[in-house]
Amino acid sequence: MATQLHTYIDAWRRHDVGAVLTTLTDDCVVIESYGPVYRGRRRVEQWMYAWFAAGGRVDAWDITTIAAAGDFMMAEWSFACTWRGQAAGFEGSTIARLHGDHISYLREYATTAPLYDWTGTWSNQE
Repeated sequence: MATQLHTYIDAWRRHDVGAVLTTLTDDCVVIESYGPVYRGRRRVEQWMYAWFAAGGRVDAWDITTIAAAGDFMMAEWSFACTWRGQAAGFEGSTIARLHGDHISYLREYATTAPLYDWTGTWSNQE
């Protein structure tokens, strides 16, 4: 189920640019959770090489839920990286669409604060 999404995420974990690119269509659109849009496989390649060269490192990207229906795939995950010496992490999700056997559209969403169980009263976090 959702093999292409597994392959895409696993390739990022391994820092394998070529393997990421093989999951994408030539005219793919990849949208990161904080705003950048990468149009086309060449732009994704440029972004990945620039990100790794600037000190980016994927430390973990663990899928917690994954599903597929027709040409659509979704995954929830936890992500950890190091960016220019600073460790960071968050939970998020991906929605992707296939064209044939390749990802043509991939959009990521990220949590903006730590998750917590609401107890019925308002706190300073809310």
